[in-house]
Amino acid sequence: NMAVAILANTRMLTLEEKIRMVPALLPMLLEGQSFIDAQDEKSVLKFMQEYSMPARINEEIFIAMGKALDFIDPDKLSMTVILTAMNRFINEADGSQTAFLDGNPPDRLCQPIKEWVERKGGEVICSSPVMEISLNEEDGTVNCLKLANGTTVSADYYVSAVPVDVFKRLIPTQWSTLPYFRQLDELKGIPVINIQLWFDRKLNSIDGLCFSRSPLLSVYADMSNNCQEYASDERSMLELVFAPCSPEAGSPINWIAKPDSEIVDAAMKELERLFPEEIGPNAPPGRCAELLKSTVVRVPRSVYAATPGRNKYRPSQESPIGNFVMAGDYATQKYLGSMEGAVLSGKLAAEVICDKAMGRANQNGLKEV
Repeated sequence: NMAVAILANTRMLTLEEKIRMVPALLPMLLEGQSFIDAQDEKSVLKFMQEYSMPARINEEIFIAMGKALDFIDPDKLSMTVILTAMNRFINEADGSQTAFLDGNPPDRLCQPIKEWVERKGGEVICSSPVMEISLNEEDGTVNCLKLANGTTVSADYYVSAVPVDVFKRLIPTQWSTLPYFRQLDELKGIPVINIQLWFDRKLNSIDGLCFSRSPLLSVYADMSNNCQEYASDERSMLELVFAPCSPEAGSPINWIAKPDSEIVDAAMKELERLFPEEIGPNAPPGRCAELLKSTVVRVPRSVYAATPGRNKYRPSQESPIGNFVMAGDYATQKYLGSMEGAVLSGKLAAEVICDKAMGRANQNGLKEV
């Protein structure tokens, strides 16, 4: 789908520019994952320079991809991220499809999962985070989890699926010197901001996820078109990812520390460029959409920052601790930091547990550090 889209589009790149992409991308098709992994030490811009790719390819394609995939600009992003996404798009028929929940995540995703776990005899404990991983002194395996409410949880196996920055605060002192856990110091979540904007009328938007080359906006969608809960023929509700939003991600302004009003104002200015006939002072009389309300959600540490050289620090699902297994999108799997990556990492973690329970060696094993 992606190859056809690039070749068929005559507005983004010229024929010459498309031809000049071939020497850089052909090894990805011929050598596959080994070539992709080998580019992890290079930023997108450095990779482009090595293969003499025209700057407009970055402006027309890679900026939008980088901001959508990891919320950072191409000069700070590992080329492995871009190549991984392109490889998935080219080799998987559904790789470029996007989908939306039909309602809010707590009701339409979290609650069904909770109910499924409980039907199977499990228990979901909310509002009481893990405060400590308590160990057995003799071998350093997990003895129990101590929760904030004062209770403990004991199990045969323990799986961590929390973000890497959260897990680093929970690492027991006895584990902290092990290379497997020490490598996590090299992984750090990237800040991102989500914005929801409700308008008094319907915008001329498309039914789908839009990738943006805007300096401030990553991806956005009109949820009145894409989500059943917000469906409306009369009013639009835009959901936007505001990124990069901090200097570490490439922004000259630390937006994560700004008040909501400034963030919303900046987003509206960008939307004036995207919807000039419907938003802002240049919209024709009677057609200008007015903002009814807005929400701003800051995520100080989201997916891990996929800067050059991070792949080698991503842990395997199997750990050196006999009854502890790692999940989370930052653990090793082919989809990098994403919801898809988190799901796949969870499946790989489940395979590790099944193999341990059956006395089998896991096919992926413990990744060498």
